[in-house]
Amino acid sequence: MTADIIKAGLLVFDEEHRILLCRKNRDTSLLITPGGRIEADESPEECLVREISEELGSKVSLSDLRYLGTYRDIAAGSTEKIVEIQLYSGTLSGQPVPQSEIAEVVWFGPGDDTAQLAPSIRNQILPDLLKRGMWKE
Repeated sequence: MTADIIKAGLLVFDEEHRILLCRKNRDTSLLITPGGRIEADESPEECLVREISEELGSKVSLSDLRYLGTYRDIAAGSTEKIVEIQLYSGTLSGQPVPQSEIAEVVWFGPGDDTAQLAPSIRNQILPDLLKRGMWKE
């Protein structure tokens, strides 16, 4: 499965073991990880620093980035494209506020409706986190 879109994504947990997700104001209403397309001249980590500032506000800072894995699935909002997400865990300081193309910031927890999730999260990321003991149903 060759990817049409290559992105860096951020996985952040809160104290209640919920994960931070975003809803865009265009293309799809499904929840996605914060992050975005990796540009030609940047690393995935540099992409995340840039995208988090653009999407969640300049008062939010990112630290402790750690690579978790690469996941591929159908892109949110386009059944004809495949997205590859290079996922990193990290720590956010400050209050995330939706900016740019982000309409809403959501803390998604165990028991919430997985039908709201992008295919990559629902089909690939959450099952892997569950298997690794990083997520509870």
